[in-house]
Amino acid sequence: MSLRFGMGRESIIPPMKMGLAGYFNTRIWTDVLDPIEVRCAVIKSNCRTVVTVQFELITVTAELQSAIRKVCDKHLANYTLLATATHCHTAPELRIGRGGYDGNYVPFAAGAFEKALLQALETVAECHSIKSGQAFNMDHCFNRRFWMKDGTVVTNPAKCSPDIVRPEGEIDPEIPLVLLENANGKLLFASISNHADTTGGSEISGDWPARACHEAEKALGKNAMCIPLIGCSGNINHFDINDPGEQASPEEAERIGSGYAKSIIKGLQTLSDEPLEFTAASIKFHVGSRELFPEELAEAQEILKKYPPEDTANSSAALTARDFAEKSPKVLRYFAENLIKIAEAKKEFDFEVSAFTLGNTLIIGLPAEPFVEIGLEIRKEIFADASQVLCSIMNNGSGSGYIPNLWNYRRGGYENTPRSNPFSIHTASVLKDICKDIKELLKK
Repeated sequence: MSLRFGMGRESIIPPMKMGLAGYFNTRIWTDVLDPIEVRCAVIKSNCRTVVTVQFELITVTAELQSAIRKVCDKHLANYTLLATATHCHTAPELRIGRGGYDGNYVPFAAGAFEKALLQALETVAECHSIKSGQAFNMDHCFNRRFWMKDGTVVTNPAKCSPDIVRPEGEIDPEIPLVLLENANGKLLFASISNHADTTGGSEISGDWPARACHEAEKALGKNAMCIPLIGCSGNINHFDINDPGEQASPEEAERIGSGYAKSIIKGLQTLSDEPLEFTAASIKFHVGSRELFPEELAEAQEILKKYPPEDTANSSAALTARDFAEKSPKVLRYFAENLIKIAEAKKEFDFEVSAFTLGNTLIIGLPAEPFVEIGLEIRKEIFADASQVLCSIMNNGSGSGYIPNLWNYRRGGYENTPRSNPFSIHTASVLKDICKDIKELLKK
């Protein structure tokens, strides 16, 4: 069997002034701190083709997903698509209805993808080797949900607070790796479970994933491409609750990115050969709208009465999840308004899981933002027989939104509120069942 691959990349710095994604208020970008790009890898074997595309954006919306597919349909006859984002919070806002959104950006980003895809197709060459292994880093990932002394769970509580008891859940410090090499260069996939929300401010930046990517590429040598897949990290971030210092700055992004790069480079020294085998599969499915608990609706109605619009309209500071933990009136009203909208507009969500194997290594794209425990179960239990399992937030048309575990609900925190999680509370269970079906398809 002949296994071939090619790579391409293109800038996605917006040609227009528009908002940056990630927070609850509008931030119009003012400058470019560091470039952002789209990366594309095409892997081919006989009549099977996989296109992996990663944008340094917060998500891949339904509109961008549709535009990507039209580009692929134009140039490819039969393919499996894994479209992902680094979940960067200092990149253009491409979600309709969000502050700073510009409808011209999606066709611009799709055009950049087409250029990257054509580069990848032009550089397709026979794969000489597949190697896989694992890196490890415990320094930068923390579960961001904490049990408090009052028996509730809070996302991002005040640092060093005496009311903190313990983290609610786990972390995943493993960084699975798979490296392909051909005459044109090297292609590295690395899966890191953490949030790309470190830089802050109003400048465009690829945050720590971009830093980790570029430093790993330097270590790999000329014509290398690293795709830093963001694993299941819906309840994970970089905040060390025991560190009283501020941890949101370009310097912090550089520190974390460099730290992950060093771990990846160390992991590259221990890779093992994989057979030159390749399979792919995908499954589309639907999940329903978020079920509302009676107390949630009652609380939202009470908040709307307590904080009228005129009392919350004057705040212009950047609002984040930490403001939710501190019960900022503006953020509380924002979440309450969104809960009422969701209660009035029931809908279904289109999801897809795409996966491919390289030797005994599996790369799987999962929708939305699953919590870390979901990723661990998929990697360690469902696909326990694989040498490595690399998970990625795929965002395939579902856009952004968290997928908590069923036991996370009714405890507190903002990830399981209807605004942040518009999907059914049973989505995690459905997703794991789909992964089991994917496993069976990959065997055929």
